[in-house]
Amino acid sequence: MPRLQPLRRVLPGCCDRILGVAAGGVLAAVGLPALAAPPTAAQLQALEAALNGTGALASVIENGPGLDVTLVELRRRSLLRQFPDARWQIAPGAPLRDGRSTVQLQVRGSREEGPTRYRLEAQQQLVLTSSGGLINGQTVVREQSLLRSGETDLPVSLLIPDAVLTGQRYDVDVLFDEPLEGAVAAGGLVALTGQQVNALESPELQLGALGGGGLFKSVQAPFTPGSQTWAVLLVHPKGIISATKRVLVVADKAQLNP
Repeated sequence: MPRLQPLRRVLPGCCDRILGVAAGGVLAAVGLPALAAPPTAAQLQALEAALNGTGALASVIENGPGLDVTLVELRRRSLLRQFPDARWQIAPGAPLRDGRSTVQLQVRGSREEGPTRYRLEAQQQLVLTSSGGLINGQTVVREQSLLRSGETDLPVSLLIPDAVLTGQRYDVDVLFDEPLEGAVAAGGLVALTGQQVNALESPELQLGALGGGGLFKSVQAPFTPGSQTWAVLLVHPKGIISATKRVLVVADKAQLNP
């Protein structure tokens, strides 16, 4: 089995934190005015450039619902310390049912830890708003991340819903897409606190032997609207996988499929 000790120093605690850094910030679901103007293509290009170190973020975004310029820059720098070659990409996303435009934000990066190389892939779907001159608000619709080690990318599936109802029981399943073929694997799952999310802390995870080719857990959503963030760790002889996923918790069934 791969050694776990180096992992604690490089694992991102959750996709919220990784993409919160990438997009700029605060990861709570913030209600934005339905008719707020989306950013222009030029503003999105400028945001991508600023995230990648060309230009200042303060010249592209300003404080507003879901955005704190200072926090954005702090989180961006924190991610770059963990993954020095991290690169951000922004592209148009599918519109929501209420007509709001979205963007897809992706960050990729890697890090060497002794003889081991870790590779990060994380995504967010966002609703961004603009004051005309600067981007001034965001709502996070979906987000998740994967961090892998090893010579090959072990294929896995995250079977975790994007949104659930308050108090609902739901499944958090992470599967190896290929048969284990006798390999011994271990895994663990933990719900992250808001403090861990905001501080970009790596969680402590207790591992247990896996059966059936993955991790299968039934969990319960909080009884108040908000979000839950899950961090999953899978250990396989061919490598280690950390998966993180944010689950929106809503009180109205209409919000389950935005």
